[in-house]
Amino acid sequence: MRTPGLVDLQVNGFAGVDFNSGTVTAAELDRALEAMLATGVTTCLPTIITAHPHELEERFRVLDAAVSESRLGPLMCPGYHLEGPFLNPSPGYCGCHPPDAMTAATPALIAHLEGRLSRPILMVTLAPEIGGGVALASALARSGKVVAIGHSAADFETVAAAADAGATLSTHLGNGLPQDLPKLANPLFAQLAEDRLMAGFIADGIHLPPKALKSLIRAKGFARSILVTDAVVAAGAVPGRYSFAGMPVELSADGSVHQVNGGSLAGSALKLDDAVRNVVAWGIATPKEAVAMASTHALACIADALARAGIALPESAIEWSPELRIRSVRIGDEHRDFAAGAAA
Repeated sequence: MRTPGLVDLQVNGFAGVDFNSGTVTAAELDRALEAMLATGVTTCLPTIITAHPHELEERFRVLDAAVSESRLGPLMCPGYHLEGPFLNPSPGYCGCHPPDAMTAATPALIAHLEGRLSRPILMVTLAPEIGGGVALASALARSGKVVAIGHSAADFETVAAAADAGATLSTHLGNGLPQDLPKLANPLFAQLAEDRLMAGFIADGIHLPPKALKSLIRAKGFARSILVTDAVVAAGAVPGRYSFAGMPVELSADGSVHQVNGGSLAGSALKLDDAVRNVVAWGIATPKEAVAMASTHALACIADALARAGIALPESAIEWSPELRIRSVRIGDEHRDFAAGAAA
């Protein structure tokens, strides 16, 4: 099977490299992107999570320099995803994001951060119920950015207001939520029911049990569903302790990544080609459907933002084995051949 390259809208790090470190180098970034190519990813949005303004400024500055100075960054990283700091700080909603760094919504912070970058912030995840959240969603959408809802307690009315304002995506739907929610009037149902929102899903069997994921994709609809990794520094690495955005995390043998001192999940160690194989193995999608969720659906979500930023992605292609292993990947003039199973 031959398909377009995979597109990961949410990746915080990979192969032992933390995009949120504030110290990432061009060589380290190339190492991470090379490892991502082996999983079929040809386009990604490096993601910076919630931090205080001075930390966000430094992390973006260093990451942007690494992208610009690297070999693969200009090909694979058209822009960035800012997840926070405009999120709900309440327990259960904040996840591994530091609640003390969360703030009311303000367009000025994003303008300040982006004004120092060579590539745009293409996507912003926010909680529309916080102060100024819907107004910020409207301002971001008017400026050509993808507005996503995440780490949010938004009810049906607030989700609809955010969609009216221009929100088009749910970030890792089903996660960034407390374990206990009202039975029916809750932010998960509110976002599932909003047809103007696409939804990203982490198909690792850890963030979402496979049968729950099947129900969520059925409810959202295949055409509106996207596979993402939310990968962190521990993805594509061996079990052990790592530093993610200044916090100690641990990759366990079962593939889960947890905060060492907090116990909550801290991103994932998922590879996007594993997500494709997982949803096929779990009977959720056909191979072509699974690849579409990880490629053309994701690309459709950011197509307008790319166009409005004047960004044209290089051509890409993947050759898959019958077992859905990556045989070869091409992006622009870069080509990689892998033995079947090499990206396992």
